[in-house]
Amino acid sequence: MLYKTRGIVLKHIKYSETSIIVTIYTERFGRQAYIINGVRSKKAKIKANTFQALFLLDMEVYHKPKNDLQRAKEIQNAYVFSSLPYDIKKSTLAIFIAEILHKTIQEQEPNPDLFEFLYNTIQLLDLKENGMSNFHIYFLIRFTKYLGFYPHNNYSETNCYFDLKAGSFKQIKPMHMSFMDQGQSLIFSQMLQFSEDQHENLKFDYKHRIQILEKILEYYALHNEGVSKIRSLDVLKEVFH
Repeated sequence: MLYKTRGIVLKHIKYSETSIIVTIYTERFGRQAYIINGVRSKKAKIKANTFQALFLLDMEVYHKPKNDLQRAKEIQNAYVFSSLPYDIKKSTLAIFIAEILHKTIQEQEPNPDLFEFLYNTIQLLDLKENGMSNFHIYFLIRFTKYLGFYPHNNYSETNCYFDLKAGSFKQIKPMHMSFMDQGQSLIFSQMLQFSEDQHENLKFDYKHRIQILEKILEYYALHNEGVSKIRSLDVLKEVFH
């Protein structure tokens, strides 16, 4: 049977001379892998640039439960980006976020709330004119709500060490090394309570931003087995330096 669904591109790899296998987070079926034949040929009906990181798609697909590879009849862009593919900072963020999603989302079943959150976040990234420096950090924090390990914001003058293993702030510096120091914990607690617009106004330098980012990625790795080395992190650091 044919089904219509929206999708978000996570990753693609080459397959044979002219085809690709693309991993897409779909609204109807969760994470799925599709083989797209002939997409890299000159006469391709569906162009390869349709499958860039975080591109939003309208799809008409065949679906067989438990199949490792699915097939699509029609795929087209669902949203025309105004800046994301052309702005180096935004495209770098897209690659980074897509890698995070590829490593964390494994479920082959629908999750309407998560899909809508991601779809809207990607559109927001495209439309934003400023405030990009903290966007990925704020995204990572919000995304933990859907992954099941959102931090407990019990920060205070006494609870001033964020324990990455416990997911909450502690009075005493943990005996292990997976924690944020007092300065990092203060910034992190502020990001937890700030709204989508407020986080843009949180000013801290590149060094502290990278430290916070690396600690959040460590937090992800402790609570999600799929998150190990993030390949796009080095590029992100360079672009935002």
